[in-house]
Amino acid sequence: MAKRRATYHLLRRSATSSSSTDHLLHRTSSHSPSSGCLCNFGRSVKQQLSLYLGQERRWPYEVVADVGRASRSYGSGAAVIQRNPAFSKINEDDVAYFRSVLGENDVVQEEDRLEAANTDWLHKYKGSSKLLLQPRSTEEVSQILKYCNSRCLAVVPQGGNTGLVGGSVPAFDEVIVNMGLMNRIVSFDKVSGILVCEAGCVLENLESFLDDEGFVMPLDLGAKGSCQIGGNVSTNAGGLRLVRYGSLHGNVLGLEAVLANGTVLDMLKTLRKDNTGYDLKHLFIGSEGSLGIVTKVSILTPPKLSAINVAFLACDDYVICQKLLLEARRKLGEILSAFEFLDSESMGLVLNHLEGARNPLPSSLHKFYVLIETTGSDESYDKEKLQTFLIHSMESGLISDGVIAQDINQASSFWRIREGVPEALMRAGAVYKYDLSLPVEKMYDLVEEMRARLDNSGHSAKVLGYGHMGDGNLHLNISASQYDNAILAQIEPFVYEWTSKLQGSISAEHGLGLMKANEIHYSKSPEAVQLMVSIKKLLDASGILNPYKVLPYSVTHGSQPR
Repeated sequence: MAKRRATYHLLRRSATSSSSTDHLLHRTSSHSPSSGCLCNFGRSVKQQLSLYLGQERRWPYEVVADVGRASRSYGSGAAVIQRNPAFSKINEDDVAYFRSVLGENDVVQEEDRLEAANTDWLHKYKGSSKLLLQPRSTEEVSQILKYCNSRCLAVVPQGGNTGLVGGSVPAFDEVIVNMGLMNRIVSFDKVSGILVCEAGCVLENLESFLDDEGFVMPLDLGAKGSCQIGGNVSTNAGGLRLVRYGSLHGNVLGLEAVLANGTVLDMLKTLRKDNTGYDLKHLFIGSEGSLGIVTKVSILTPPKLSAINVAFLACDDYVICQKLLLEARRKLGEILSAFEFLDSESMGLVLNHLEGARNPLPSSLHKFYVLIETTGSDESYDKEKLQTFLIHSMESGLISDGVIAQDINQASSFWRIREGVPEALMRAGAVYKYDLSLPVEKMYDLVEEMRARLDNSGHSAKVLGYGHMGDGNLHLNISASQYDNAILAQIEPFVYEWTSKLQGSISAEHGLGLMKANEIHYSKSPEAVQLMVSIKKLLDASGILNPYKVLPYSVTHGSQPR
């Protein structure tokens, strides 16, 4: 992609022209003790869920409880979560112990630093922790958790704090264990492409390291400049390359994690094949720090390929976008590395709120946009293959306009539009975010139904749809001038019920966190939740690791949300 590329503008179809005359128009040349405490997990999951399913619930958009209170309320008519009284509160003896383990500088009590660590990226979730710990080794993490378990001090593991569901910040006064100082690359094998690193490594730094070695990370996210690989693994982050390289369940070969009682679980294998018993690492991939803190990761990285092309295309409707995806899979095959889509509302928001963003197709605003990336090893072959695909798609009426990036700067500007939608949403005002897995053919139906639902109820909020079309991941966003409980009441539980009816997932890649912990039943059966609770009790009997997250509050703390 570093090499100069030509830009090809595709002829825009007119209502009167026949598809046989559509063609490429022209080429341009612009460039402690281990006993712990036992917290009550309450009645059986089936009993709890049978009571729980009949209740209407709302989950977080703004924390409305005073930080000194023992309960938190989220949204309109929301469930109130109670601080678990079994958890201890930090005292001076605790602080002194942590200083003896970590040293003065890595035990943080300054208000300004705590303010940032207590607040999530969306500024919707805010805890009241009085202590931030920054371990530099697995042994230090072990000592921290062993002590916290003995004292029944609740803990929140934290990486780059870029999550969108409140999973990486305290709900109350939990101790924050930030992994950012554990940022060493342990080893890299150029023959196998296996990277071993600590959990605090920033994704973009890993990408830069691998780029110098001729490899790439199989994971790419818009938050890569801040997010950490431990957090990526703990949330099973998906991202922009999943359609080519698959999920972290396939790319993570091993990991090291520290359990709640301080036990270090060494599963840091670098083997592609290992059929010796249960593959326990998968419990920690996507468990959001609720079963243990990931401290090291071994991950399989693919070779860096030299030929990268990016096309930014316009389509007339969502049905055509689906047909284009099918054709891309058939005609581009092994070189297809990304297939992203966004609607006109998303594009308009980016152009209005993202500094420096420009429409690659400035003549008009189209209904849908598709970003296609190809990655291969033969530049001329790949380019010809992409051009042939685009010409055929134009002649078939699948593309109404489009452009191919000529160089890395143009490619980056195309990606900036797609990756910049979340930032533009933040700048526009209040945003309600939903990350869903749905059948591709039904994805945009939800956007249209939500748009009609809000219009019919008299709300002026904008409904946007964009995401990873190549793997059926819709990012549904509702943008408003300010948070409004009446808007939230129109969104939830409608979104979750709609998704559940189609056997979809209410969390494709963001996790459940605090926002959707009580909504897990929309995607998982009571039997599955029962098993999850049993695993949680086995690995974290005291319930100190990331409490109030992932699993329903009612089944993990023995009471209904009020």
